[in-house]
Amino acid sequence: MVWVPLSPTSSDRRALLRAPSTTIMSLEWLMDWSWSLDGLRDFIATGIQSFRDCDATALVAVACLLVLFVWYCYHVGREQPRAYATVNALMQSAEANGVQNGFVYCHSPECVRCSHHDGLNQKLYHNLQEYAKRYSWSGMGRIHKGIREQGRYLNSRPSIQKPEVFFLPDLPTTPYFSRDAQKHDVELLERNFQTILCEFETLYKAFSNCSLPQGWKMNSTPSGEWFTFYLVNQGMCVPRNCRRCPRTYRLLGSLRTCIGNNVFGNACISVLSPGTVIAEHYGPTNIRIRCHLGLKTPSNCELVVGGEPQCWAEGRCLLFDDSFLHTAFHEGAPEEGPRVVFMVDLWHPNVAAAERQALDFIFAPGR
Repeated sequence: MVWVPLSPTSSDRRALLRAPSTTIMSLEWLMDWSWSLDGLRDFIATGIQSFRDCDATALVAVACLLVLFVWYCYHVGREQPRAYATVNALMQSAEANGVQNGFVYCHSPECVRCSHHDGLNQKLYHNLQEYAKRYSWSGMGRIHKGIREQGRYLNSRPSIQKPEVFFLPDLPTTPYFSRDAQKHDVELLERNFQTILCEFETLYKAFSNCSLPQGWKMNSTPSGEWFTFYLVNQGMCVPRNCRRCPRTYRLLGSLRTCIGNNVFGNACISVLSPGTVIAEHYGPTNIRIRCHLGLKTPSNCELVVGGEPQCWAEGRCLLFDDSFLHTAFHEGAPEEGPRVVFMVDLWHPNVAAAERQALDFIFAPGR
């Protein structure tokens, strides 16, 4: 039964005309409100009747869909965001899987160091413009030139030196650097050789034949085993690892040229087991030099950079430009034990202070 409002009679109309305006408004409002409530009541009654008339199978199907929807919402809500891959976690695979120089690269658009996409130069130029607005264009000529012509530089470089991500023009190029290139930091590291060695030996006691100790990463190689223990990984401190090597971590803060604020900066302990060969590859940039402090250096271990072989020595630093094609291997006997170095990335000596500040801003982690 549906309620239909009746038209007022002529006497009703005359009464309403004689009534005050406020009374007329109240009566109209009550009539409209009554009609709305009755309409709502009829709508609900119709819905209940329709529900009663529904087939039981249809009701079960609707209930199942509702349960699935609730489960989906719960699953999506509790799902953690996926972590982006880092260069140090990249593993080797077949060339068809996107291997370059023996290493697989992540393709995250958020990772400046790992991503290889057409928009990288535009992103770097945007970062440079933002830096210049906050500070100054003074001293930015070489960086501006490098970003503007990055494609040409990377594509025209000789095969002996091809940084994968960023090439800064007009820097002296040589596979190895003398100790005087960063004399203060080299001498500081060598004076603290025993401190670093002792903390490594404490860490290495945790190794076993059945598991990889916490904090260590195993890297894929053509043969053998290569382990790394990072204190700084792509400009980001690894707090848990730093707490296990407190004196070594404090030492990093005393270095004058350590790269610690951009994605090209790393500090780690690197361990090569006997029989290990690291595939030839290029580093991401030429703005840094990589320093290896020898902790344990068995015989028949070599580093080859730009076709030039060098050997490590315990307690001594070896400086090289890893944007050159390089490889490392340990061909010593198993009883000689692993080759161990403490690796830290230092600024190239010809990168000016203003340029370092700008590059830290442009290549800041997560930018």
